Amino acid sequence: MTQVNIHEAKTTLSKLLERVMKGEEIIIAKAGKPIARLSPIERPPCRRTPGSAAGQVIIAPDFDEPLPEFEQL
Repeated sequence: MTQVNIHEAKTTLSKLLERVMKGEEIIIAKAGKPIARLSPIERPPCRRTPGSAAGQVIIAPDFDEPLPEFEQL
């Protein structure tokens, strides 16, 4: 993780953004104290498609019957 001051961030913003796009995280500091973080935006997960697993999941007819090891209780 790289730390740069505000002046350097303003003068080299394009180069810093190129580094961020490659996955690097950059901290911007004022008087040596971190105040902001430049980091790549996480891509949102793909949209779910209802029914995409149709026919792939099989539920046994007795799935809700008591398990044999618990019948004695």
